[in-house]
Amino acid sequence: MKNYGIDSIPMGSFFSEPVYLDKNFILTAPEVNFSQELLKTLKIWEFKEVRSEGDPQEDYSGAEEIVQEAEGEKSLLSDGAELREAEKFYTDFLKYVENLFTQMLTKKELYFSQISERIKELCDIIRDNRRHILRAMKNDIEIKNYLASHALRSTIIAIIIGNYLKLPPYRLIELGVAALLHEAGMIQLPTHTYLSDRTLTPQEQKLILSHPIYGFNLLKNYDFPLVVNLAALEHHERENGTGYPQKLTGDKISLYAKIIAVACSYEALTNSRPHKDAKDGYSGMLDLLKNEGKQYDDTVVKALVFSLSIYPIGLYVLLSSGGKGQVVDVNPENPKFPIVQVFGELNPDGKNKVIETSQEGVHIIRPLQKEEIA
Repeated sequence: MKNYGIDSIPMGSFFSEPVYLDKNFILTAPEVNFSQELLKTLKIWEFKEVRSEGDPQEDYSGAEEIVQEAEGEKSLLSDGAELREAEKFYTDFLKYVENLFTQMLTKKELYFSQISERIKELCDIIRDNRRHILRAMKNDIEIKNYLASHALRSTIIAIIIGNYLKLPPYRLIELGVAALLHEAGMIQLPTHTYLSDRTLTPQEQKLILSHPIYGFNLLKNYDFPLVVNLAALEHHERENGTGYPQKLTGDKISLYAKIIAVACSYEALTNSRPHKDAKDGYSGMLDLLKNEGKQYDDTVVKALVFSLSIYPIGLYVLLSSGGKGQVVDVNPENPKFPIVQVFGELNPDGKNKVIETSQEGVHIIRPLQKEEIA
């Protein structure tokens, strides 16, 4: 593996092999060029070098094919049928999670193989229809227990992060199972301890802080893999040692727990709770990017940003053109300028207008609340 200084990489060049920020974080594939925006972003984040087995070259022989494929994908963004299919899948899966949690409490049953099969379906949907499943997550669906919604949303985000980190399929499934059940211990507690908007008593606070241990023991009793059990135990640990229940630091925290910590923190920031209102996706992303006190793994946070963009998929936005729209896909070269579907505008072929935002062209002014869309 060779190191390349950022300033030594020719602008617009393609590497013959994948480029890494570190041993786990893939920055670009061979078909993605080093644009001015990408290099600028690396400098903003104070990266001085990258690593690769390959060498920079002037062009990529498959570039034309990739462009054609990207244009084909862009036309799919306006396909309402795919969005409706994603919404149905999301609604059905949410009901499955609710039933799973009820089964956990009433029948005392939990089977790793069965849950793995459902997570495999979710991984396939995310791989093939990621942008639509993220938009489906924005829908308000009435549920009996917010933990089911939190678990599913966190799982989708965790799998997307795992995909970006190039986890192999079997590890993505393990990660998905761990994310879906990371609050298994919370479900064992009286509902008033986690649904209440009042100040908890010292005893109730102690119960809340113990839920990762309850979750670990529960999953261990059902013979779940150790990596899944540890993720449930460690998902509230923090890089700087301020988490619980063991106050672990850095490398002592398992990878799945690091990913789930970022995924469920972002989910919690951007969705309502009994005791707080939701932030929009942009504000939630900025909070995580600040990473105050270095609570989260930087590699995982960056994977979240590049996967969802600073203006995350599903966010309603006001554009510099005066129009309004919704973020429908990411720009892999720069998370500041995602792809937006413009409301009320059509292409000559009758399909909804989709644009790539940019610094020089149309760009996002600010996020919009749902009630501002009309």
